[in-house]
Amino acid sequence: MTGRGPRPASPLLTARGGTGARGAAGAGTTPAPFALNPFVGIAADGTVALTLPKSEMGQGVYTGLAMLIAEELGCAWESVVVETAPVDERYNHTLRPIMNTGGSTSTWTEWDRLSRAGASAREMLVAAAAKAWKADPEKCRAENGRVVSTDGRSLPFGELAEAASQLAPPKEVRLRAPSAWTVLGRPRASIDTPAKVEGTARYGIDYTEPGMLTAVIARPPVFGAQLVSFDTEKAKAVPGVRDIIAVPAGVAVIADGFFPAEKGRRLLKIRWDEGAGSAVSTDAMREEYRKLAATPGAVARLEGDPAGAFAGAATKLTAEYEVPFLAHAPMEPLNAAVIAKDGSADIWLGTQSQTRDRNMAAAAFGLPPEKVRVHTLFLGGGFGRRANPVADFATQAAGVAKAAGKPVRVVWSREDDTRGGFYRPMWFDRICAGLDRDRNLVAWQHTIVGQSIMAGTPMAAFMVQGGIDETSVEGARELPYAVPNIRVDLHTTTSPVTVQWWRSVGHSHTAFVVESFLDEVAHAAGKDPLALRMELLQDMPRHRGVVGLAAEKAGWGTPLPPGRARGIAVAESFGSFVAQVAEVSVSPAGEVKVHRVVCAIDCGRYVNPDGITAQMEGGIVFGLSAALHGEITLKDGKVVQSNFHNYPVLRMAEMPEVEVHIVQNSEKPGGVGEPGVPPIAPAVCNAIFALTGKRIRKLPVRPEVLKAA
Repeated sequence: MTGRGPRPASPLLTARGGTGARGAAGAGTTPAPFALNPFVGIAADGTVALTLPKSEMGQGVYTGLAMLIAEELGCAWESVVVETAPVDERYNHTLRPIMNTGGSTSTWTEWDRLSRAGASAREMLVAAAAKAWKADPEKCRAENGRVVSTDGRSLPFGELAEAASQLAPPKEVRLRAPSAWTVLGRPRASIDTPAKVEGTARYGIDYTEPGMLTAVIARPPVFGAQLVSFDTEKAKAVPGVRDIIAVPAGVAVIADGFFPAEKGRRLLKIRWDEGAGSAVSTDAMREEYRKLAATPGAVARLEGDPAGAFAGAATKLTAEYEVPFLAHAPMEPLNAAVIAKDGSADIWLGTQSQTRDRNMAAAAFGLPPEKVRVHTLFLGGGFGRRANPVADFATQAAGVAKAAGKPVRVVWSREDDTRGGFYRPMWFDRICAGLDRDRNLVAWQHTIVGQSIMAGTPMAAFMVQGGIDETSVEGARELPYAVPNIRVDLHTTTSPVTVQWWRSVGHSHTAFVVESFLDEVAHAAGKDPLALRMELLQDMPRHRGVVGLAAEKAGWGTPLPPGRARGIAVAESFGSFVAQVAEVSVSPAGEVKVHRVVCAIDCGRYVNPDGITAQMEGGIVFGLSAALHGEITLKDGKVVQSNFHNYPVLRMAEMPEVEVHIVQNSEKPGGVGEPGVPPIAPAVCNAIFALTGKRIRKLPVRPEVLKAA
């Protein structure tokens, strides 16, 4: 690839290393770069334009991936500008035939590809300089944005870019040895932070064009309900309301802005056929799940002879755990803006799944996918919700724009988002353990009941094997503890309630159950919870490493102020190992306060320690929000919760002190966006038991739950 480019479909220059950000208004001030490959372009002024195949949703991916390229390229960090790639197969995920950000895969899957892109560009710049000097390329090197020769000559990248772009990329490249790294493994502030602080960063909800209308959709109040009729008389009388249209998602109110559209929606009179969905309630589902949990399910793991071991066990423990439906609750509600004309369409949105959104929006328009351009803006939180399996927010916007025949942006209210479906499934677990006469753990049986997040999605072919949705048993199937007899089985239920992946997926519920129950086993065996974990993890050095590190840094076993206790938990997920120790108190009214969390993570080779720390802190906040507050319930088919007053997230005053300790090694890189979530709920609940003697087997941990324990 030679000449000018690559350029994303959006004119947005999202972030500049070290100097803040440039929004669309400033995009034209940077000369178009000369492309050295699909990921690296260099402009005549020395700007290094990196086109990255991932979405930035606060996880620091722009910074980390830019660091991979910068390390090999040898550029000056302050010259780097980052843009999100257009939908193009060159930018597909290295493991999936789509452009996608999720599963804590961005850094480790892109490590080799982007490192080689940086090295390739470096070799081309060196070759261009050597050619200009008639010198031996082996006597030239790239550093700090210049190519330097051993005889003292040097040229900046900007002066070499055009000539370098005309050269054939090298077939093989040499990557720098880790001992020579000057960028990787060193702390680096997020490249997009200045733009977000200054207010120049552009999110999907910010996007509008002159003359663009805003729409809100009245969606079915019950999952599976069908539209019967609607009366628009009062809604159309609202100043600013331009049109009201039936669309596949419901009834769209189109107006000059969000507030007249929302007011018009509230004045609509709609009749729905609620169908069987009106009978759905979480209370009834819970009883159904409890009954299923007492029966054998599809076997996900079977080792040894669990039945025989239980028959001969001296002590048997059984417990039932349950966790609720959970919403993703990103700070930025869902949205998408669409302009369609001349047989093509453009969509501006924050998305984790550009290819799926493009293809399904194209289908809604009746256009070939190549006629739809996706412009990725910043995401105000994703957590999996913006990688929707049916591309709902993109497809709905396309449907409204097609019906209206005008440029439209569709904005979801907070209530739409909370009640809009696609939750982390509700789960019910029955778990049993057997101890021999010496109080050794000899048998373990874990039955899991809940909905599949993969059924009916394109991922089902890869993730559902032998009737087992792999994501449902994550963490339970991979039980790391040395137990000779293990059985894990699964009941997959069906419901009109729509579900999908949620940050840390199956690990979010199985880690709570496994790590809480192991704590029960430790106390029944008369052993310290830390000591039992270390005993049962003899053959798991990376688990042992983070458990020991977290315990040491937390001062496990040392005195605490009166009224406080510690709990510990560990979980492996997404190729990383995380242990957390939570320090907790409980008020006389049953209100839980988490004072301190010490977190140890082993994610193998890493790029940016500051990014890892931020993601562990963010995962702990996210996990604590769910553990202490998160719950979606249904009554008569309707979601009870609607906004942050009854679906709260962690507040500033509730935030504990968090310490993060990173294990240094040369293991294969793992993910960091999700692994901080699973251990926090069991660590907190284990601390509550240590303090009060009460077991928490149902989340969230509200005062009434604690009193009933």
